[in-house]
Amino acid sequence: MTWQMNIEIKTRTEKDLLGFKEIPFHCYYGVQTLRALENFNLSPNKLSHFPTFIQALAMVKLACAEANFKLEKLDENKYQAIQYACQQLMQKQYHEQFPIDMIQGGAGTSTNMNANEVIANIGLEFLNHAKGEYQYLHPNNDVNMSQSTNDVYPSAIKIGLLFALDQLNLPFQSLIQSFNHKKDEFSDILKMGRTQLQDAVPMTLGQEFGAFANTLQNDLDKLNQIMPDALNVINLGGTAIGTGINTEVAYRIHAIQALSEITNKTIKSSPDLIEATSDMGDFVLLSSLLKRTATKLSKIANDLRLLSSGPRTGINEIHLEARQPGSSIMPGKVNPVIPEAMNLACYQIIANDLAITLAAEAGQLQLNAMEPLIAFKLFESIDLLGKAMQMFEQKCIQTIRANADHCQHLVDHSIGIITVLNPYLGYEATTRIAKQANETGESILSLIKVEQLLSDEVLADVLSVKNMVHPK
Repeated sequence: MTWQMNIEIKTRTEKDLLGFKEIPFHCYYGVQTLRALENFNLSPNKLSHFPTFIQALAMVKLACAEANFKLEKLDENKYQAIQYACQQLMQKQYHEQFPIDMIQGGAGTSTNMNANEVIANIGLEFLNHAKGEYQYLHPNNDVNMSQSTNDVYPSAIKIGLLFALDQLNLPFQSLIQSFNHKKDEFSDILKMGRTQLQDAVPMTLGQEFGAFANTLQNDLDKLNQIMPDALNVINLGGTAIGTGINTEVAYRIHAIQALSEITNKTIKSSPDLIEATSDMGDFVLLSSLLKRTATKLSKIANDLRLLSSGPRTGINEIHLEARQPGSSIMPGKVNPVIPEAMNLACYQIIANDLAITLAAEAGQLQLNAMEPLIAFKLFESIDLLGKAMQMFEQKCIQTIRANADHCQHLVDHSIGIITVLNPYLGYEATTRIAKQANETGESILSLIKVEQLLSDEVLADVLSVKNMVHPK
């Protein structure tokens, strides 16, 4: 016997340009969001996965409603309903009602309408009306008043990115601090520096880790110095193509002022809204800075894998804490899985930069229809970078140990140490000793002592850590 269960889903009917659709009654989104769900099922990356973006959309919508209310275009009841709905979204409520794919055609119209419909239906319930009774609060006429996707969407992207970068600061700073801690911890551990994977001259392990900290600090400083001044300039009020059609002259001023207060950030209006509506330059700039950081982090991860290689047959100057067994066939093998995962995350961010570059270049005339991909990849890169930094710092950097004795052994038996002796013995003598050491396997120090080229006292001074790793 086969049992069949029929569950009747209660729906409401909504209409748009293309006709009628049945919407599940529990949904706060409407007909245009449903069409986007039907059209764009391209990836698992939904708008609901990026809460800062939804919050930014709500902030922009609230600022626009305040401007329209001040200009007496929106009555008080509708304004209060929109205000309540936006505040709910800003508090991370109803985010599951944003199910559409981040990859979407239409230059972001689906995202804008998703916000308009959700805000309208939350607002309708606030006014004691049923979802879908748009004669009392309309997604287009009221929530989207004086707006276009083409000014709301890029403005919300920029606001969302500002908040996302604020969140990125914490794992960024924490990772830098961990590298600086290792710099201090390893300050007296002498080791060989290497160029082109060959022995070069001595340095301390602390200097190596300090360089990691400083190169990342440089990137964080650039992000914090450059991007706020770029992302806080928006095209809100430009509506369709930047001409400001269907708005009053004072609207843009009120909306920008309200958005500054809502976000607690200094938001400015672009001096050329037509340029700002089509230009993606600020997004390309941010992506390039994220790519720069990813490139550096991947190089650092490569260095840590090399320095910990072996352990018996590699460099083995540092020890990375074991995180999981490394092989299904080789007993005892442990792999540097955290630096490897950092590499992979960085490759994705670098790839995202290419996608953003291509999408920015593909803009035509007064609009860039590829902006949804730009938004998706920027939010994804920031989110991925923050998570990867946190993983790297907590599961790798914090627990790195130095193999100090082995570092010293490698210095003592390195040919590269001869460079330190060059000012005392001359190039010809040091070249001869280096060649002899290579041929015989003897250490540089033992050959110098056998030939009595330098006294033990002078040699000890020359080979002291302070004289080998700093200018004399």
